[in-house]
Amino acid sequence: MAYRLNLPTELKQVHYVFHVFQLRKYVPDPNHIIDPEPIEIAENLAYEERPIQILDRRIKQLGNKSIPLVKVLWANQDSSEATWETEEDMKNKYPHLFKVSSSVSRTKLILRGEGCNGPSLIN
Repeated sequence: MAYRLNLPTELKQVHYVFHVFQLRKYVPDPNHIIDPEPIEIAENLAYEERPIQILDRRIKQLGNKSIPLVKVLWANQDSSEATWETEEDMKNKYPHLFKVSSSVSRTKLILRGEGCNGPSLIN
């Protein structure tokens, strides 16, 4: 037995017939809230994952080599699905994740007493 779905026009590339064995019964959960975000899908049904922010950093030791890693939160995923990526690759592909706003860096410099002629605010 097969079911035919009425899909929106933006999903016209997706096959609209599914066999009954592919379906599973939904178990209702009052905490389950679906808030879908629009995803841009290319003609070949591919989409590009975009990183949102860096959650954590660590150094991986391999023998005598140190590899800096960053934990990346990706768009359309929650923090449990964040992945560890090499910092160098992420800086090359997504340099905007590593830029510090000028107001934040200026505040840090002033608080440390750097770059000002007067006495420092923090010793």
